[in-house]
Amino acid sequence: MAKQLRRIIKIDEEKCNGCGACVTACVEGALQIIDGKARLVSETYCDGLGACLGECPQGAISIETRQADAFDEAAAVNHAARAGKAVNAHLHDHSAHSHGEFVCPSARAIDRTKGGEDEKPLQTGKIASELRQWPVKLYLVNPSASYYENADLLLSADCVPFVYGGLHPDFLRGKVLVTGCPKFDYVDLYAEKLSEIVALNNIRSITVLQMEVPCCAAMQRLAEHAVSRSGKSIPIEVVTITLTGEVKAACPA
Repeated sequence: MAKQLRRIIKIDEEKCNGCGACVTACVEGALQIIDGKARLVSETYCDGLGACLGECPQGAISIETRQADAFDEAAAVNHAARAGKAVNAHLHDHSAHSHGEFVCPSARAIDRTKGGEDEKPLQTGKIASELRQWPVKLYLVNPSASYYENADLLLSADCVPFVYGGLHPDFLRGKVLVTGCPKFDYVDLYAEKLSEIVALNNIRSITVLQMEVPCCAAMQRLAEHAVSRSGKSIPIEVVTITLTGEVKAACPA
């Protein structure tokens, strides 16, 4: 099988104590405990999404980008079935994020950025939705998804849409959205994902929507880190929203 540059897990055997938590978390059955250590059974079974990351109590698992065999979904599903794991091939997607033995269908990729009928705003209420792609959580997104190419990226803190009611018409229209919470999630994984999005695609601009709370300043740092790491020149605009839903500041980073 031809090699390709992609995300895949990396196991630090010095840290691994063979507890097996990652084996349970991997829905594809790509991991096994061999000679007391967690090991990748086959590169073709690993989708590189990192469902096992948060389950390792030793911090022995990370994600790296390197030349590896392509992920083979059909082979992974068959392997998982033989291992007794419940995997629905129709629900699995490269951009899905797995937990235990269930793959959430809400993580399935949707691209409505290509024009035609599908690009019309979704009339889901009194205000039309401007969201044109799915998923949006940085944990779940595929950095090589087609909708990132030539995109104006909106990086929003999870809390912003609940405080600022005009998010869709004021900030989301015409943009591709990614969201996250730097206080409760794995910021290192966010940094890696965002850096890959910027490195692999022609991102025209980045708008950072963050709350007026100290922890949210990490959203701006994530964007700046991704651009700096890529070596590209991408304008970053930072918009701060107060706890009362007002735009406090909108300025270049």
